[in-house]
Amino acid sequence: MKIVIAYGGTSPEREVSLNSGASVAQALEAAGHSIILEDVKSPRSFVEKWDSFGADGVFVALHGGWGEDGRFQTCLEAFGIPYTGSGPEACMLSMDKNVSKQVFIQNGVPVPYGIMKEKGSVVGVPESEMLKKYGQLIVKPKGGGSTVGVTQAATIEALIQGLAVAWELEDFALVEQYIPGREITVSVWEKNDGDVIALPAIDIRPKVGFYDYKNKYTSGCTEYICPAPFSPEAASRLNEIAVTAHKCLGCRAYSRVDFRVTEDDRIYALEVNTAPGMTATSLVPKAAKAYGMDFAEFLESIIRVSFKIKRSL
Repeated sequence: MKIVIAYGGTSPEREVSLNSGASVAQALEAAGHSIILEDVKSPRSFVEKWDSFGADGVFVALHGGWGEDGRFQTCLEAFGIPYTGSGPEACMLSMDKNVSKQVFIQNGVPVPYGIMKEKGSVVGVPESEMLKKYGQLIVKPKGGGSTVGVTQAATIEALIQGLAVAWELEDFALVEQYIPGREITVSVWEKNDGDVIALPAIDIRPKVGFYDYKNKYTSGCTEYICPAPFSPEAASRLNEIAVTAHKCLGCRAYSRVDFRVTEDDRIYALEVNTAPGMTATSLVPKAAKAYGMDFAEFLESIIRVSFKIKRSL
């Protein structure tokens, strides 16, 4: 096939997207496909160029912003352009961490306690009580990914600083209880026959600090154990929750669900990524490999499933 890889974009995750697109291009070219790498500056500019590509469809390797929140997908659907991954509504729900949390709660997916803080709002009694109860909090922008703008806070002063960092990126921030334990991620994959399964979980172990931007994208900073060491019962429960999170948001083809899991195997879902990273250090390719698929095989599966979806627009 002739595939346009949409990458780059204008979000704070641009650099990660450029790396993802390059990795996808290399794998698909090696598998015999014709590839066009397109650094997308806006959804409009992309659809205006579409006819000049003469391509079969789009592999979406955009992360964050309009590339992952449903706006790009809406434009593609309006012009009848086949593309990979989830549709506009699922992307929108997944990108908004507060909204997705409400959907999770309605569908029995366990989540950390948290509150939303609008830019400029005063830190007061609710946050003080959260600090007293949980000891440590996580502050993050309500959208975006790659741990951009995410901080930890054990004091009111650190919380105020963390909110300032998050508010530089967005007008709303999410303040959540910190869950002691392990950082776990589960990739969810829609097979060609329509069955949706969880791929082997990955236990993420940063060598220093928490799983921030540096530890995510700097080679050697983090150890990854796949499959993650769990009892059969805990692994089954984790996989079940991951698939439920994927389905209740309406995700398609593939996604990655991030968790915190305590030492006694209590599971808390954090978010669903509808266009997860595809770099050399990314998690989804690691999970696919552990399942028995090489990178190109996994990408081709995503394309086949996605291009068959009857989009709603």
